[in-house]
Amino acid sequence: MRRIALILAATLLAATAVTGCRSNSRLAQSLDSTPNSGPCPVTGSVYDAARYVKFVDGTGELYSDIEFSGEITDVRLYCRYTEDHPLQAEIEIDFNFGKGLQARSDSHVYPYFVAVTRRNGKVLARETFATEAKFGGKKVAGKTELVNRITIPRADSSISGVNFEIVVGFDLDEKQLEFNRAGKRFRLDAGAKLAE
Repeated sequence: MRRIALILAATLLAATAVTGCRSNSRLAQSLDSTPNSGPCPVTGSVYDAARYVKFVDGTGELYSDIEFSGEITDVRLYCRYTEDHPLQAEIEIDFNFGKGLQARSDSHVYPYFVAVTRRNGKVLARETFATEAKFGGKKVAGKTELVNRITIPRADSSISGVNFEIVVGFDLDEKQLEFNRAGKRFRLDAGAKLAE
C-alpha cells in the first residue's frame, strides 16, 4: 500500500454545501455511518499521460522499436469527510503493461503521479510514485495500485470535495508526451506477432 499526504491551502476556496455521499470503500467502512458533507472530488487519468511507450534510444517509432508500453485503464476514488474535518481519500489505479520486441528485461518500472488540483486546473499538490510490472515470460501484465491517506484540509464545513480533482498519469518525458499528444498509440502486445 502506498501513502501520500497532500496538504493544501483550502482557505482560498469557497463553495455552497452539497449533501450527498459517494464513499463505500475500506476508508468509509472504517469510520462511522455519518454521511459525507458533500460529493467526492472528480477523479480520472490525464488524457496526455494515460499511455506510456518507451522506444529503444536512437530508433524510430515502429512496433519493432518498442521496449515497454503501458496504459491506465481505470481509476477509482473513495473519500470521507464530515463537518469541518479534512477530506480523506484513497485512489485505486488499474494498469496494463506490454513488453515489446526490444525489451531486454522481464520487468520494468513505470513512474506515475497522483495530483490534487482545483477544478480550474491549478495543481495544489503532486507526488510521483513507481510501479513495477513483472511479465513472467509473457507479453502483457496488469496491476492495481492503491494510494491511500490523501488528505485535503478544508477551511470550514462549506468547502465541498467538488472543489477539487484528483488526477493520475504516467510521469513522461517530453518525447513521450509529444507522442501521446499526436494521438499515436500501440496495442500493449505491439510487436508480439512479429516475434513469432
